[in-house]
Amino acid sequence: MRALIVGAVWLEAVLAALLAVRHSAWWWIVVGVVAALAALGTWDLVQTRHSILRAFPILGHARFLAELIRPEIYQYFVESNTDGAPFDRETRDAVYRRAKGTKGDEPFGTERDVNAVGHEFLRHSLRARHATDLKPTVRLGGPDCTQPYDIALLNVSAMSFGALSANAIEALNGGAALGGFAHDTGEGAISPYHLKHGGDLIWEIGSGYFGCRTADGHFDPELFREKANLPTVKAISIKLSQGAKPGLGGVLPGPKVTPEIAATRGVPVGQTVVSPPAHNAFSTPLELMHFIATLRSLSGGKPVGFKLCIGARTEFLGLCKAMLQTGITPDFIIVDGSEGGTGAAPQEFEDHVGMPLTEGLMLVQNCLVGTGLRPHIKIGASGKVARGVDIVTRICQGADFTLSARAMMFAVGCIQAMKCHTNRCPAGVATQDPGLSRALHVPDKIERVANFQKATVASAAQMVASMGLNGFDELTPSMLNRRVDSTRNLTYAEIYEWLMPGELLESPPQGWLSDWIEASAEEFV
Repeated sequence: MRALIVGAVWLEAVLAALLAVRHSAWWWIVVGVVAALAALGTWDLVQTRHSILRAFPILGHARFLAELIRPEIYQYFVESNTDGAPFDRETRDAVYRRAKGTKGDEPFGTERDVNAVGHEFLRHSLRARHATDLKPTVRLGGPDCTQPYDIALLNVSAMSFGALSANAIEALNGGAALGGFAHDTGEGAISPYHLKHGGDLIWEIGSGYFGCRTADGHFDPELFREKANLPTVKAISIKLSQGAKPGLGGVLPGPKVTPEIAATRGVPVGQTVVSPPAHNAFSTPLELMHFIATLRSLSGGKPVGFKLCIGARTEFLGLCKAMLQTGITPDFIIVDGSEGGTGAAPQEFEDHVGMPLTEGLMLVQNCLVGTGLRPHIKIGASGKVARGVDIVTRICQGADFTLSARAMMFAVGCIQAMKCHTNRCPAGVATQDPGLSRALHVPDKIERVANFQKATVASAAQMVASMGLNGFDELTPSMLNRRVDSTRNLTYAEIYEWLMPGELLESPPQGWLSDWIEASAEEFV
């Protein structure tokens, strides 16, 4: 039957050809179209890859076309202002408006269900005031740091050159320079585009040691020293894991290793580059602390910390034990949530591996407080920070500052096309295609990045002032509320357990005792 249908299409092509010969040359257009459909149907019948096409030749392609444009159809014609993932339309629009410097007020009240279980809100106060004197920076630098850095409350999170286009990296760094905030390089090393505008850098060192590696992929102290002492490098972050794919390394295929990327990363042109799942410069928590001390010394005393997505409480407690045993502490810890990720990662890892940011952030806060280490270490939160309320919420949960990746991508033009891994980003953000990336106009996007950061921090500051507080450091878990059922709201102080300073050292609570005993400074467990 299906062969007969395709045969009928061929017959129509022949009849159209006869009409073209006898009556009008315009019929050759019909011949071309019908013959193309007939050839397509013939191929559908003989190919073995797609059952749909074998069963429904020609017509089956409509299914694949609909699948291809499904994200666009949903985004532009179906989703409401509060729909859409990972960022809803309302949030994306808020970023766009702030980046463009346009008015962000909304009429007629909220579209969100404030009575839904899980809805969160902040308390306000009758002591509310204007946010004119709130300091929007936090000092990074523990007792062993000789070049402390005052980091902004909102910064550009880790995104490498290679994952993002050269124009996107340049725009982000220019925005950081204009707005006075930090730009995390990601693990792909410091490129010329990170340096062009002189924006403050957090240099991220991953397991591939890009930019400071030997030929066989080990850490090179002298190469590190050279780059770490650049004036624009304000801090160094060791990437232990990331939210999108914790515990998983990375592969940069050889065809993507262009001369420019090869020079930036310190790898051969055209050869596939592997980032191992774990570092080879250290293999235990104790060795990690000594590595931190080494990097701090080589950098001339700049703040050194690490970034991780939390896996197990015992493992982080082991890091705390190593800090206590060695007397070496990082200057900061960046907590990445499992819901994060700007590039490509296996779906199962994105959905099911790693701890979400809220739980991970509170765990790190509790561990550091319970071991008496919190005064020496600042905590950064990285994961879906796009609005002022996100900054305030994360600080209530234990953070001192925040970093944003995807919202910063929105600021330079990202439309959430979900094509980051295809090299076909239509906005020229997550692509190395010259034709696509050139569409991203750097001078315009520099201003938008700076505008977005400034407006978002200002929004957070006004929220804190509306709560009657004198600074961000006065935010506590008791000021953040969550609806837990149809009739009750509880604060984070009531919902979650919060340790007292030094409690793990003096008398660990029963719920922490077994993990505290199991935690080891001699191995990652």
